[in-house]
Amino acid sequence: MYEERASRLRGAVAWTRAPVPPGTTGRVLPDGCMDLLLWNGELVVAGPDTRAYPTTERRGLTVFGLRLPPGAGPRVFGVPAWELRDQRAPLADLWPGRQVRELRERIAQARDPLAALEDVAGRRLAAERRAATDPRDADRVDAVVAALRDGTGVAEVARRVGLSERQLHRRCRDAFGYGAKTLARVLRMQRALELAASGTPLAETALRAGYADQAHLARETRALAGVPMSELVRR
Repeated sequence: MYEERASRLRGAVAWTRAPVPPGTTGRVLPDGCMDLLLWNGELVVAGPDTRAYPTTERRGLTVFGLRLPPGAGPRVFGVPAWELRDQRAPLADLWPGRQVRELRERIAQARDPLAALEDVAGRRLAAERRAATDPRDADRVDAVVAALRDGTGVAEVARRVGLSERQLHRRCRDAFGYGAKTLARVLRMQRALELAASGTPLAETALRAGYADQAHLARETRALAGVPMSELVRR
C-alpha cells in the first residue's frame, strides 16, 4: 500500500510504500521532482526522470520517501539536477560516507522515519538559504514552475523572469535536470493523469491539460510513460 501526506517543507510530499515481495516490478513516472529515499535500507537520491523509471524490489522492505518540489532537489543535495537525471544514486556518492552512515542509522531507528527525512532536507534548505548569493533564485525557480504548469510558452516564461531563453535553459538544467520545454511536457502529463484518474474522458482531458487533441495526448504519454494513459489510470 502506498500512502502520502503533505510535508512540513513547503511543496514537498512525504510518502511510504508498504513492503512488497522481492522481485516485484514497478514504474515511476516523470514528475519534475527529486526524492530522498530510505530504500532497501539505504539512503538514495532519485534524480529527475525524463521517462518512466523501471524498478525491481530487492529486499521487500518498507520504503520511506520525501518528494521535493521541482527545483528544490539541487538545494538539498548540493549538485546540479542534470548530474542525477534518470538515475538512482546512493546519497553516499554525494555526501561524506560517514555522515550518510550516521544519518541512515538515525533515520532507520527513528519513531517516524518520514519526519527524520524532513529534518535532513529542512536543515540543508535552511543552510542553502543562508549561503545564497542571490535570494531571488528560489523565487525565480518557483515562478518558472508556476508559469510552465499554467501552459505559458518558454519565451514568455524567460521574459517574465528576466532571462534570455538560453539563460533559462541553463538555469532549468541545473534546477530541474532538463530544459523548460521538457519540464512543461512532464507537468502537462501529470495534469492529464490527474484529470483522467478523476474520471474525465480522455478527449476532454487532452483539451483541459493543454494538448492539441487526444492523439497528441496519447503520443506524449507513450513517450514519457511508456504505456497508454488508460493503462496508467487502471494502475
